[in-house]
Amino acid sequence: MEKFTIYSGTTVPLMNDNIDTDQIIPKQFLKAIDKKAFGQNLFFEWRFLNGDYDENPEFILNQPEYRHAGLLISGDNFGSGSSREHAAWALSDYGFKAVIAGSYSDIFYNNSLKNGLLPIVQPREVLEQLAQLDASEAITIDLPNQTIQCSKGTFPFEIDATWKHKLINGLDDIGITLQYLDQIEKYEKSRPSYWQ
Repeated sequence: MEKFTIYSGTTVPLMNDNIDTDQIIPKQFLKAIDKKAFGQNLFFEWRFLNGDYDENPEFILNQPEYRHAGLLISGDNFGSGSSREHAAWALSDYGFKAVIAGSYSDIFYNNSLKNGLLPIVQPREVLEQLAQLDASEAITIDLPNQTIQCSKGTFPFEIDATWKHKLINGLDDIGITLQYLDQIEKYEKSRPSYWQ
């Protein structure tokens, strides 16, 4: 997993409440098990017309000034619905490094953290300020200091200390296991030959 320490990027506001995982990545795209290529189908039914890849010019992610935003600003209850991990994969694969919302479903929140996508909770008044930023203005997320910095001010956020440690050090479950590689190899060598 890629380390997350300090990230600066532009934002895109999608201020709907209750954006569910089927809206994030519709069910017909869940057949793949590789984490790659889900981004092309992110928000498929909103981004594209006629069930094809004809861009909907009215959808905010298709507007030129928002195409390369790395931070998504949204409303309450983001990631509700089914527990599909593909939703976090799609957001990351599209290029988002963090989502800043009013609240999250528990499963989506944990799936995001496990995949290096930082979910940040902020009150509605802060979300509304961030949603008003010019599309060209970069904001900075400082994970070690747990702050969002922009022209509107500096806003603190909370994160569990264990998850913070994992993100800063780029440790997913496999990475944590590999920290014990020497001990694992030593154990494997000490096993009786009849177990091999």
